[in-house]
Amino acid sequence: MNAMMRRAAFTIAILAACAGAGLWPERAVLAQSDADLPYWASIAVDEARMRKGPSPDVPVIWEYRRRDLPVRVVARYENWRKIEDPDGTSGWMAARLLSRTRTAIVTGGTADMREGPDEGAAVAYRAQSGVVGRITGCDDGWCLFDVKGRRGWIAVGSIWGD
Repeated sequence: MNAMMRRAAFTIAILAACAGAGLWPERAVLAQSDADLPYWASIAVDEARMRKGPSPDVPVIWEYRRRDLPVRVVARYENWRKIEDPDGTSGWMAARLLSRTRTAIVTGGTADMREGPDEGAAVAYRAQSGVVGRITGCDDGWCLFDVKGRRGWIAVGSIWGD
């Protein structure tokens, strides 16, 4: 085995060991997969920078400090994703900062989180505009919305990120 093949085998072994030990950020890896565009993602870190272009050398146009904020991925360039945020701002973010975890943000006013996916179902909780939660499934105009363990069905028209 020549030196180049040994180096390649060593690199593969190290990557496999990191993944097996949980040192590889699995959620971020999923955000880099070849999903059809556009697709929903969320910010996977506590602080993330949006840039004017797909490079660390271009100016930052926005700094996000909100893990799980939903974003819409509209383009890819190498390890960069062009995203749109809930306010409509668009720019480029490193793919490693994104997750495929589905989240949404409540828009408009206060939204009811119901016990079932129906307008007649009892209200379990109410979420104010700007609240971010995880989505575990959507059906017929309703999404199951989880805000730190408080779950309820929310109308699709009340959220961005569906």
